[in-house]
Amino acid sequence: MTYTLNGAFIELHKLIKLLDLVDTGGQAKMLIEDGLVLRNGIIETRKRAKIIKGETIAIGDVTITIV
Repeated sequence: MTYTLNGAFIELHKLIKLLDLVDTGGQAKMLIEDGLVLRNGIIETRKRAKIIKGETIAIGDVTITIV
C-alpha cells in the first residue's frame, strides 16, 4: 500500500486512521503505544512521530510506503 504525502509530513496516528486501518484515532494510538507499529523496521512508540516521504510503516501484515 502506498500513501502520497501532500505536505512536509503526517503524524503517525493520523496516517493510520486516515488509511482506515483502525476505526478510531484512539485505536491507532493504542497500536502505537503497544509497540505494534514499525517505522523503517524499528518499533515506533511516538504517536505524533512525523512521517515523511521515503519512509515505510508496517502494522501486522500491512506495509505502507510513503511517497
